[in-house]
Amino acid sequence: KPRAGFLGHARLAARERGEPGVSRELSHLDDQGRARMVDVGAKAVTQRICVARGSVRMDAETLERIASGGSEKGDVLATARLAGIQAAKRTSDWIPLCHPLPLDSVDVELTPDPHARRVRIEARTTAHARTGVEMEALTAVAAAALTVYDMCKGVDRSMTLEAIHLVSKRGGKSGV
Repeated sequence: KPRAGFLGHARLAARERGEPGVSRELSHLDDQGRARMVDVGAKAVTQRICVARGSVRMDAETLERIASGGSEKGDVLATARLAGIQAAKRTSDWIPLCHPLPLDSVDVELTPDPHARRVRIEARTTAHARTGVEMEALTAVAAAALTVYDMCKGVDRSMTLEAIHLVSKRGGKSGV
């Protein structure tokens, strides 16, 4: 039986109740429990839209450097935005069982939040495809966060990547 920490308490509870649209099986495992790439050939091509978020918490001085463009390595936010976009485009290279998708768009926004001492990151991915783009949105957020960390680690080793999560997904058989 899967652990709640692995699937998340709400999803695990929904699976155990047998709610529609929530599989009781892990789709990336075959009958013998071996990893496999899911066959999406029979699925309809629909517009898929996903939004993911996360953040990087840091010292106030580090955030001020980022916001003012005072980083010695260059424009942290612009570089992280490009890293997120590039990562979304290459998600299937990062995630072994992820389908390569022809993305229609990737939008990555990074917003300094001085009150919480963090950079908030949001990625929105869209595609007309047979499978969703949630992994692309999550990968974009992760890569943008890692880039912020990489560019600022020389001045702030206390940074933490936080709360990378899927906010919404739309399209396909499960709808919204």
